[in-house]
Amino acid sequence: MTSRKLVHHLNTRFPNFLPLASSTHFSSPFAPKPPSVLATNVIKSYLEAGLLKEARILFDEMPDRDVVAWTAMISGYTSCNRPADAWDTFRDMLPDAHPNEFTFSSVLKACKTLNSLPRGAMAHALALRHGFLGSIYVANALMDMYAVCCVDMDRARTAFEEIGVKNSVTWTTLIAGYTHMGDGHGGLDVFRRMLLEEAELNPFNVSIAIRACTSIGSQAFGKQIHSTVFKRGFETNIPVMNSVLDMYSRCIGLGDADRCFGEMEERDIITWNTMIAGYEKSDPYKALNLYSSLMLEGVPNCFTFTSVVAAVANIAILGLGEQVHGGIVRRGLEDDVGVANALIDMYAKCGSIVSSCKIFKAMHCKNVVSWTSMMVGYGSHGHGKEAVALFNKMVESGVRPDRIVFVAVLNACSHTGLVDEGLEYFKAMVYSYNITPDQEIYGCVVDLLGRAGRLQEAYKLIEAMPFMPDESVWGAFLGACKAHKLAELGRKAASRVLNLRPGVAGTYLALSSIYAANGKWGDFARIRKLLKGMGNKKEAGMSWIEVKNQICSFVAGDKMGSHIDWVYEAVDTLGLHIKDARHNPDLQCLEDDLV
Repeated sequence: MTSRKLVHHLNTRFPNFLPLASSTHFSSPFAPKPPSVLATNVIKSYLEAGLLKEARILFDEMPDRDVVAWTAMISGYTSCNRPADAWDTFRDMLPDAHPNEFTFSSVLKACKTLNSLPRGAMAHALALRHGFLGSIYVANALMDMYAVCCVDMDRARTAFEEIGVKNSVTWTTLIAGYTHMGDGHGGLDVFRRMLLEEAELNPFNVSIAIRACTSIGSQAFGKQIHSTVFKRGFETNIPVMNSVLDMYSRCIGLGDADRCFGEMEERDIITWNTMIAGYEKSDPYKALNLYSSLMLEGVPNCFTFTSVVAAVANIAILGLGEQVHGGIVRRGLEDDVGVANALIDMYAKCGSIVSSCKIFKAMHCKNVVSWTSMMVGYGSHGHGKEAVALFNKMVESGVRPDRIVFVAVLNACSHTGLVDEGLEYFKAMVYSYNITPDQEIYGCVVDLLGRAGRLQEAYKLIEAMPFMPDESVWGAFLGACKAHKLAELGRKAASRVLNLRPGVAGTYLALSSIYAANGKWGDFARIRKLLKGMGNKKEAGMSWIEVKNQICSFVAGDKMGSHIDWVYEAVDTLGLHIKDARHNPDLQCLEDDLV
């Protein structure tokens, strides 16, 4: 396509764009600019508008391309998330033009996006050859590339130390690099040094430092940075305050987060999402109240609904979940993978595994979380064979299972008595997928064997573990001993649990139940006396029931509230159903209330 045809083509497709480009780049009160400069300016305009194809056509038609034109194309590809094209353009440039500091800055960003250390190292060597390592732009980009592409921060730290005069971007990049690598302590050390050297603080490096505090749960330093936020006048900066809210909700307490939230004069959707996510597990009703308030002030997005659906799952109210699902559909967010995964989990926890299946089957794009959520749902509903079949289908579709997938399928096998199948998956995990089992995996296998009554095998597995089993492993074994009334093995398991976590009331209660089941009343009385002397009492669990579209909560022995008659009526009805089914309930659980 010739330049004349290109102009006609673009003027036809974008009638308002070329006049604007002409008025911006071709009209000037000064002397006419060279054609290459004019073409480069138009290329930049196209790239800023996201018109990569048009920019490339014009670039290819330029008879003479200088370093500015090449850099414009490389930078444009990088900005538009086309790092491979940026690298290819950089390679094509080298025989024809000498790159400058901005060229290297852009191509190093492309290498970072590609996560390609060899290409980044090659660009580093070329920058050294051309004498641009003293440029702050190149040095910052080089440090950022090494922070992302390397397995540690050594090269990025070396590049940082070699920079003579550091600017705020330099400091921010290094702090972000440490935080990205999961080394919050390293990030905070850099931030402390930044304060000591009186470097310029800005909202970006303060926000990242707060995130570093969050990653390591540093309450003290988090509060210090929060005070710095006020001293520097950043309390009106919404991204900074969002980081503060996240830090408080994860590390210190939702009370402090709620106070900061109330003091914020302006909020964005991230502010609301942070608070809703914070309350999702600890106080799902509060999370739902925040969601209702958000509906009056702003528009929820997919991240909002992911947390809201999870909050509904935690209280297992099907009707409310269906209402939230309706809101998701009305906003056209049902195709978001994260939202769909949350809905699968929510419906399964609310008792509607059929709805979970419908959502799973309707998903156009599934990730490993989608498959895992459906397997967990099948397992919790006792559909172990379906979970196993789904695992096999996932593998056939080309999705590689991870550790969490194996936890899901092992639990499903455990709850449905598929012991041999579960053991085969355990072997496949180790030998076929090279996944090293951790405490949780061993706990699943112990539970699998224990539920089937194969406690000697479970005990041998625990003894053969390559590391010391934690309380979750011994706790699973203790639960199996209680279920099968094995006093001696139960005593060993309880002893191991108490060595790891002394004073846990549940362990003593389980052991006393085992002694009672075996008629060892002397040991039973001794454990009960010991437990009373410790002053421990098993905390009553809270339950809730949905009656006539109202949610009523209660604890064991609760006789307060206007709804209590409804609760006991429901309990009596359940008792009649149990008798009709000729089920003989295990009344030993009532011993727990004797303490």
